Amino acid sequence: MNLFTLACLLFSAGLFLAITRRQAVAMLLGIELILNGAALNFVHFNERYPQRLDGQMMALAIIVVAAAEAAVGLALILNLYRRFRSADVYERKDLQG
Repeated sequence: MNLFTLACLLFSAGLFLAITRRQAVAMLLGIELILNGAALNFVHFNERYPQRLDGQMMALAIIVVAAAEAAVGLALILNLYRRFRSADVYERKDLQG
């Protein structure tokens, strides 16, 4: 299995988790898998063209964004759970804009 296939599998699993799960933590995990699949794809394309470092720099930027997203997302989920005693995002109709 090559790196591109693994990246596609990670992206697909993350998309499946983000769409089908009701719990906020599972959705956050799905988004993390999507970002990791995209970062792995950039590393694979950098492997094809080693004279440029664009793929590695984009993968590093994605890792930084994913870490910030995880911190903010977990803070929001904890606040949601403290306030409503549930992390089910479909249960909270009052959060819709």
